[in-house]
Amino acid sequence: MELNMIFPREINEGQKKRTPLVIVGGTVEYHGPHCSYGCDTLVAEGLVKKLAEKKDIIIAPSIAYSPSSWAVGDSASGTVHIEEDVFEAYLYGIFMSLLSAGNRNIYVVIHHQFEQESLMPMTLSYMKAAKRATMRYLEKTQGEGWWGSENYAAYYENLGGGDDPFSWIKVIPTMSAEVQNATGYDHAGKYECSILMSLYPEAVQLDRIDDIKHWFTESAREANKELGDEMVRRSLEWLDNAIQ
Repeated sequence: MELNMIFPREINEGQKKRTPLVIVGGTVEYHGPHCSYGCDTLVAEGLVKKLAEKKDIIIAPSIAYSPSSWAVGDSASGTVHIEEDVFEAYLYGIFMSLLSAGNRNIYVVIHHQFEQESLMPMTLSYMKAAKRATMRYLEKTQGEGWWGSENYAAYYENLGGGDDPFSWIKVIPTMSAEVQNATGYDHAGKYECSILMSLYPEAVQLDRIDDIKHWFTESAREANKELGDEMVRRSLEWLDNAIQ
């Protein structure tokens, strides 16, 4: 189900069943002359949509404009970069709204700059905003000193479970470190182009790779759909286990 296309009845039923609400955290970022600007968003969206074919989830609208950084291309490259503090404030508003509406099983799925599950600025923005919103929501609804009250005597027993408020919003990669090690991971090279080919073949144009020379795009000449299909398969296995 897509959040944009459903109604309050479906939302209420989803909250009762704790149906995962999944948000793609994407970017608009330069990926060389042969790969679309929406690569990171498309990879995550494609995987989430495939996951929805086998698992009951609610897909929320993607968040595409984000802290991409100008590490790959400069400010004239077409990358859209949002400063981290501005972005975090925006996310805080989103998360507060979702929590206030009764959502308790939210996942943010990110493909951008998540090598070996390392925490880069965009991912940290999501994580910080999620914890801030959760803390503020609890103070707002349960009052100051909520954690120290007898209502939370079983806090440590519930860590990581559905009754743990700091598990209400989880930020996860499209590909775990284990999946990355099994297949490969890069930026606009052999691996990223392969998985994008598998999901959205029209978003890769290898015949344009020589338009501009970059060290990080050279390996894209070896990209192929077969590798991409394997990356998709392993990524879906990981997401199916991670999103509960």
